[in-house]
Amino acid sequence: MASAIDLIALDLDGTLLAPDETISARNRLAIREALAAGVRVVLVTGRGVDTPIRVSRELGLNLPVICCHGALTKDFGADKTLAHIPVPLKYAVEMIGFAEDHGLSAAIYIEEAFYRLTGSEIVMDDMRGPGWRETPSLREILTEAPTFLRFLGEPSVRAILQNFGDLPLNFRHETWGSFVECAVLNREASKKNALAALCAGFQIPADRVMAIGDSRNDIPMLRWAKIGVAMANALSEVREAVRYVTASNDRDGVALAIERFCLSAARKSA
Repeated sequence: MASAIDLIALDLDGTLLAPDETISARNRLAIREALAAGVRVVLVTGRGVDTPIRVSRELGLNLPVICCHGALTKDFGADKTLAHIPVPLKYAVEMIGFAEDHGLSAAIYIEEAFYRLTGSEIVMDDMRGPGWRETPSLREILTEAPTFLRFLGEPSVRAILQNFGDLPLNFRHETWGSFVECAVLNREASKKNALAALCAGFQIPADRVMAIGDSRNDIPMLRWAKIGVAMANALSEVREAVRYVTASNDRDGVALAIERFCLSAARKSA
């Protein structure tokens, strides 16, 4: 009997990536075996394009990557943007202007790069990556609609929500230990919507999809897929939102889920 799953959607941070941002040998093997069995694998992440493209190439994946919480889908093989759902410029200008005037910690993703103010505090490890740039003024670079905005730390998040929380936008909250972040996106941008659109292009229905993740922004995607799997290291609200929970990201949780739901049937038929 062949696998009942045709496509696997994988979150990166807290899911496929271990705490040190490596991918375990067992996770790599499970993905390789799934690909060999004819199962498609796609990365779906809140990150910008650089890391998912690098990881996709390392793993031999040939599907587009879904980035920026679903606001950007990129066919990196053809260097083509398949979908881009930016924040309306008028809202972005208002929020970034307010953030600069009040000394809030903020970042903008525009033209496939993150921008922060020159000399601003590095509050997350990913801010040291090559996808980040500094600018004397975030307000001045906002000449086109950005893919999304990030507000970093509880004071910045609280101020933005108090002053702009009623705007028709998608406010995505994430918690990393004691650190809080809010990503602001177009209301139509989400991992679930981007994954559904990608699957429609391949004529793959939701009941042939498995999705694995750990964050709040993964919940709609996990509930849309036939098999939604939360990581053991996920917040309790994420684990309680789905039927299945696998091991943590430092215990080969992705591999265990793939082996259970995708490879067991394929191995029996081999």
